Amino acid sequence: MAIRELTSEQAEGSESSLTMPPSGLPSANPTSSYWLSEPSPILLGHRTTEELPVETDVVVVGSGITGVFATLFLLEKNRLGGTIKGESLEKVVLLEAREVCSGATGRNGGHCQPLVYGSAPAVAAFELEVFKFMESLVKEENIPCDWVSLTGVHAFYSENMFELAAASVDQLQQTHPELAAQMEVVRPSSSSNQGDTLASLRVPTAKGAIVQKKAASLWPYKLVTQIVERLLAKYPPPTFNLQTNTPVTQLTRHESGNRWVAITPRGSITARHVLLATNGYTSHLLPAFADLIVPVRGQVGALLPPRPKVDAGEGSPAKLNHSYVFAADPEIETGATAPRDDYLVQRPMPTGELIYGGGRRFARSLGVGEWRDDELEPQVAEYLRKSLAPVLDLTPSSANSDEKTPTRELNASFEWTGVMGYSRDQHAWVGPVPESMGGGEGLWICAGYTGHGMPAAALSAREVVRQILTTNGAEIEGDAKDGVKLPREFMVSEKRIIEARTLPPLAQGWEATNFATLITSTGLLDQRKAS
Repeated sequence: MAIRELTSEQAEGSESSLTMPPSGLPSANPTSSYWLSEPSPILLGHRTTEELPVETDVVVVGSGITGVFATLFLLEKNRLGGTIKGESLEKVVLLEAREVCSGATGRNGGHCQPLVYGSAPAVAAFELEVFKFMESLVKEENIPCDWVSLTGVHAFYSENMFELAAASVDQLQQTHPELAAQMEVVRPSSSSNQGDTLASLRVPTAKGAIVQKKAASLWPYKLVTQIVERLLAKYPPPTFNLQTNTPVTQLTRHESGNRWVAITPRGSITARHVLLATNGYTSHLLPAFADLIVPVRGQVGALLPPRPKVDAGEGSPAKLNHSYVFAADPEIETGATAPRDDYLVQRPMPTGELIYGGGRRFARSLGVGEWRDDELEPQVAEYLRKSLAPVLDLTPSSANSDEKTPTRELNASFEWTGVMGYSRDQHAWVGPVPESMGGGEGLWICAGYTGHGMPAAALSAREVVRQILTTNGAEIEGDAKDGVKLPREFMVSEKRIIEARTLPPLAQGWEATNFATLITSTGLLDQRKAS
């Protein structure tokens, strides 16, 4: 979220375009993510065929949530909705540079939460539908991924930031009441007779909070790998072929002009269509996107929660009923030049690890332009271990009212980094890649979620698959059964590229935090008044 306006100096520095170098390939020896601690024995090192296929209908590059859901919709077209007639695409090859889901989806904070008050209304509505889709999919298809539906508490520790967020909710009540109904504003003056209080939300020192009704915690790696395992069991080659540890190093046009060649260290594969689900690594294959989708590194820790002392030793830790975001203005005394933008979910009991990410305001260059996930930044790791007090009350509910959990540095069972793809204009890029950007007919992109892919990627992937099929000659009569359409903000066009390049480059730093890219206060309100 961005609760901040651009200064005139920042606006004046926005003319440059290619301000960032292209990313490299995913690191060979990344940090150890909590989510990757139980790898799928079926998928680890999996190659459906010993040799890389020479040709296929569609190559999907990247096996995170976008690439895997795109593969699902390509193979099971009945999930697209509507009636499909005419030529279709039958063979799909999924290429992964490392192991399945070893990138951002396997390295995130374990959240799935639409950003309702911090988005353009069409995007907020889309993310709510994605959440509904994901929640239903997990339940109906019995996908064991520890999905827990809950509410999301956005706690603000700067009064001006909270008031701006609250004003955004007030504006929504006037313009889009159906979206405003998804939230509750909690102030220091709120009483338990009216609903939640800051104390009941475990954020007693906050200046205020926004509670979003739709949120979830989950094990994202297990969601993705369960889908891949089921597809492999159902669709033998050549219909579906997964090739791990096969990075795409270059894309070229086939001499025929209507196909693409994906070049890897193991050989080349020719396809009618190539979909880049590469997020923060997109500019490695499309250097022209280097300033539009910038790799930004985040850091996360799995912290062991404090346990109260009891006669028998240690008691159970506090059980949290919400996920959390902690936001504040820059704290000059700490040397931070960017807003606080931290996030937390709790794993199920009895261990109840606290998956806590953020601290990027203390990272080298705020993590902007960092595409390697093979190192930890000690200052960020220390911050994450120490900074939950006093913002979050971790006292177990079984403790006496005057018995508070002592403040101390928490131990971490895992600490890791991951690479996100931040979009210069805040929104994902979904659709055909223009020739001016290194693309042309048959090359597609679905990437650039700005650290917010879980409530957007699945149906973004569905919509780009619909585009691929219709471009290939198929006719799809009718919309998806849920009626969800891709927000125009996500669509790729030459006009959007030009307009995005009038915005400040992400290389400036602070604007690459969530609280500075997803809500520019006046811009957001202007969008709402116009929509």
